[in-house]
Amino acid sequence: MVPVVFVHGIRLSGAAWSEHLDLLGHPAKAVDLPGHGSRRGDRFTLDGAVDAVVGAVDEPALVVGHSLGGYVATAAAARHPESVAGLVVAGSTYLPGRTLEMPFRVAHRLLMRLPDRGEGLSRRQFRTALPPKVAEAVIGGGIATEVIPDVAKALAGFDVLAGLATYPGRTWLINGSRDHFRRHERRFLDACADGRLITVPKAGHYLPMTRGKEFAQLVLDAARGLSISGTGKPGASGGVVR
Repeated sequence: MVPVVFVHGIRLSGAAWSEHLDLLGHPAKAVDLPGHGSRRGDRFTLDGAVDAVVGAVDEPALVVGHSLGGYVATAAAARHPESVAGLVVAGSTYLPGRTLEMPFRVAHRLLMRLPDRGEGLSRRQFRTALPPKVAEAVIGGGIATEVIPDVAKALAGFDVLAGLATYPGRTWLINGSRDHFRRHERRFLDACADGRLITVPKAGHYLPMTRGKEFAQLVLDAARGLSISGTGKPGASGGVVR
């Protein structure tokens, strides 16, 4: 099967994928984007984030991104399709723009006013929302609240639908049924050259981390599908599931 590269969400790190790396039993790695995890202090730019993803690819891989990671993975696939055998975009089907940018900027300002820059509140949030082992991995990897303005600026200027249309390979759009980031999923699906839309009932935005085994199985199914059908080579075509 093709290898897997995981790309994390905003403020998190590759540690968010620790459960999946254990579950897959398959060659996989997770990157830290600029400004996150081991790269806190680096300036986040979309170009730098794409470089981090492509730099982790030793051979054409299934690139799996959640939230911010989904947008970055899409940009990487559009710019370097030869490195991306397939694309999984989870919780990232909301069109970037002012309606997405402003809430993040407001949250950043509020958190940064707190004495601990929101660290305690963020830890409580993840411990409430995620399974204990996953929450501690996320917290251990660091919570990079300070990166929000740079991420918001980068995404506001990214035409994600054009990126999806540019990528010729197979794309899986995976959303929890309760995820507010699925608002434009049909427009995203229509933009894909070879797209599939999967909705997981009763799951929210943190689907990959709250339903780790289920999400890992979806990733494995995608990797196997690429290998069996021979679409591990970017540019191969297939059917569209709507």
